[in-house]
Amino acid sequence: MSTVITRACAGVLLLLALALGASAAHADGPGVGTPWVATLGDSYISGEAGRWAGNTNTSASNIDAGGARAYFDNATRTGEAIVRCHRSTAAEAHIGGGVNSVNLACSGARTATFTDSDGNFKPGLDFYNSGGNEGQALRLQRFAAVNNVKLVAVSIGGNDFNFASIIQTCLTDWLLSPSWWPDYCNDDSSVTSNFTARNVTAVTTAITNAILNVRSAMRSAGYADNAYTILVQDYESPIPDGSGFRYSESGYTRQNTGGCGFWNADANWANGTALPTISNAVHTGANNAGLTNVAHMYLGSAFNGRRLCENTVGLLEERGLANWRAAGAVDRTEWVNMIRTVSTIGSDFYIQESLHPNWWGELALRNCLRQAYNGGAPRGGTCTRSATGLNGSGEPVMTLR
Repeated sequence: MSTVITRACAGVLLLLALALGASAAHADGPGVGTPWVATLGDSYISGEAGRWAGNTNTSASNIDAGGARAYFDNATRTGEAIVRCHRSTAAEAHIGGGVNSVNLACSGARTATFTDSDGNFKPGLDFYNSGGNEGQALRLQRFAAVNNVKLVAVSIGGNDFNFASIIQTCLTDWLLSPSWWPDYCNDDSSVTSNFTARNVTAVTTAITNAILNVRSAMRSAGYADNAYTILVQDYESPIPDGSGFRYSESGYTRQNTGGCGFWNADANWANGTALPTISNAVHTGANNAGLTNVAHMYLGSAFNGRRLCENTVGLLEERGLANWRAAGAVDRTEWVNMIRTVSTIGSDFYIQESLHPNWWGELALRNCLRQAYNGGAPRGGTCTRSATGLNGSGEPVMTLR
């Protein structure tokens, strides 16, 4: 009897051990299971404006590539997990090819968590935890503990420089001053205060701390620093220099038709001063973190030739295209969304989509992110257009060098 019981117990223990072994073999976590790409940060990586493929002043349906559920990212795709984070289906995170993706970024996010003036929660790259709301670093930590995260792509810092407020000021100055006496935004105190040496240093430090929070999250999730890569990306130029606009700066066509109400001098300042200052703060902040697993992706010129109101592209109707699916649309229309105003309230457009990469822009960035993932051996580089047309994944043809 005792021998039978002993053998029976031994059999149960063996089956239990095999079951546990099988479970462990298929468990995901640091270094185990299907690889993942995680994206953190702000609207330039969350997928803001990713619903729209090009621009038009005709029916919105002609550029609606993402559909009404473009920003729905909850488990059932019936709404947003966090209202107005606008994590679109076109977001660059979703590189495919056997690599899973999670988009933790949020439109409007800064380095630190806050709630905006409309009461919308904006998770930063921190460990905020209150009332069910969590910072992106904490979300990453929880996610990475049970999934094999190989690359963490980060876009952060633009909102710490008050990007949206600067755009609003530049547009207002253009609308309210005549061409014979222009009021430029680049010398307004509300704009220049963002670019003082003191503020640039403060934002750079905040970016450093945000990157260190990513490292802390991953360490707490069980990762050694050499087990994954942090890819820090900067911001692409959304408008051309003044000489590159296809609309005159006099009259109202530049905004009423093109949705790009900037004076030439302000466009030159944006590309020559503001954008380089912000991008330098991003990369310097990341370098100051002193980590060995940080790579950089440079996007400054990624959209050149396809920018909002650039004279090399146009609205659908200006280029004789019926809709975004028309042959050649990717090369003949803009990759940046129009600047929207209160006139769009009640439509399918959001003001917050203004001056962000659209469907084509998001897919172009996705192409470069896939190249940065590099088959699981992540690397950095400069992202640029390299050919016309689309690749096999339906994305603009890009090169990361």
